[in-house]
Amino acid sequence: MLDYGKLFSLRRTPRSEPLPRTVPNSAGGHVLALSDWARLDRFLVLGSEGGSYYAGERALSRENAVAVMRCLSEDGARAVATIVAVSEAGRAPKQDPAIFALALAAAAEAEATRRLALAALPWVCRTGTHLFQFAGAVEAMRGWGRALRRAVGDWYRARPVEALAYQTIKYRARQGWSHRDLLRLAHPETDEPARKALFDWICRGTLTEETPALVHAFAGVQAEGVDGAFAAAQVRSHDLPWEALPTGLMTSHAVNEALIERMPVGALVRQLGRLTASGALAPFTAATEHVVGVLSDRERLSKARLHPMALLLALQTYASGRGQRGRLSWEPVSAIVEALNAAFYTAFANVGPTGRRLVLALDVSGSMACGSVAGSALTPREAAAAMALVTAATEEHWQVLGFTAGSGQPWRQGATLTALPIGPSMRLDQAVAATDGLPFGGTDCALPMRWALECGVRADAFVVYTDSETWAGPVHPVQALREYREKTGIPAKLVVVGLVSNGFSIADPEDAGMLDVVGFDTAAPALIADFIRGG
Repeated sequence: MLDYGKLFSLRRTPRSEPLPRTVPNSAGGHVLALSDWARLDRFLVLGSEGGSYYAGERALSRENAVAVMRCLSEDGARAVATIVAVSEAGRAPKQDPAIFALALAAAAEAEATRRLALAALPWVCRTGTHLFQFAGAVEAMRGWGRALRRAVGDWYRARPVEALAYQTIKYRARQGWSHRDLLRLAHPETDEPARKALFDWICRGTLTEETPALVHAFAGVQAEGVDGAFAAAQVRSHDLPWEALPTGLMTSHAVNEALIERMPVGALVRQLGRLTASGALAPFTAATEHVVGVLSDRERLSKARLHPMALLLALQTYASGRGQRGRLSWEPVSAIVEALNAAFYTAFANVGPTGRRLVLALDVSGSMACGSVAGSALTPREAAAAMALVTAATEEHWQVLGFTAGSGQPWRQGATLTALPIGPSMRLDQAVAATDGLPFGGTDCALPMRWALECGVRADAFVVYTDSETWAGPVHPVQALREYREKTGIPAKLVVVGLVSNGFSIADPEDAGMLDVVGFDTAAPALIADFIRGG
């Protein structure tokens, strides 16, 4: 007699075999498929720059583009609104995916969707660089019709003249495009003397009395023989950005001090190493106090839309005392290191503790150590450690684990599931580095639940940080969680923090106790807490 129950089970199915509603992932396992709308969210936050262990940059980008186009076809208004919402809230480390998605919307088949996309241009493309990126992306999708030219012209007409002048000297050319190129395509008309004079300067280099004072200041510092004192005075009186200054003036102590006083938060964070190497930032100076004050200002960080990932990368680089490229080196100022560490947490939305018992499980398999998150220098493995710390920093009861599949009995050999000695008392960059020495292996995302069940750990929720390329193990994660619930009587929840913009998840969308969120979305920690705290 054939025992069919041993050949097929809905309670304990090997990872190599499918369950109903599962799809094969890139690693050969079976997982739940994300909806196109969930994938749109993932793409807008994480992008596909750098690809992943299993999917190259080109393949991952094409998959995401097709998913975005399906969303646009299904409900163009909703898709454009999502693009704008993620962009405006500063939820993503980079604007590139939102700009690309907006270009797809501007080339959509439905005219109503195209109109909405072009109307959203100033909300998504807030800087000259963003506009140049959009021009390059949209040109790959469609021609320069009247509506597109008018939308670009409106971008130049709608901004206050001084704000537009700032954009034109700060972002003069990027990615093969310049303001002159776009003005000649769009031909925006204006009756404002100052705006018309600015357009003339951009297109023909003509300076007149009507040309904005900022442009005159820019021309002044570009002249030969200008010294640091004069340039510093121009920075203070006209808020000249550092991009407007000749390279030779960037070593001037007076110039750097003036820049520190006036520099926007994002630029300041990116320039900390150079400013320290120049001597402008040093222990116990007024300039250092200013920087620490800026990094401690929640409202200023929020207004600048400074993403936590930018702060984490700045912390890693600044604390190391060396630039990632070139020979620049410096002695880090301790107060700035600590301020960057604190600012990382500040940049996320306010999150209160849930009071629940949480297992924060980091996938440290081989695939998590390859590729990059949102085109940054962070691997998914490193990003997982940083995201886990955000939750641990606000919670009272938590355990951080690293897991990867090996041979034999999991976690008993000590090489596949490890309690990680990291937490908010450890500096962020050090905690991220703590995952470097962990063993590599396959991916079994059911391990945290199986470990908790066998070891008698009573958890209210499991938060798993992964790329969902899980393929190893004798049971699917959803089955492991349901078994844990049945045997412990605890209605434990599962939150999956996706760190690669693929179309996979281990969370069952039909189970109200499971949730998929996007890693390094600034809204993610609050979403996780609200979900766990809910009934």
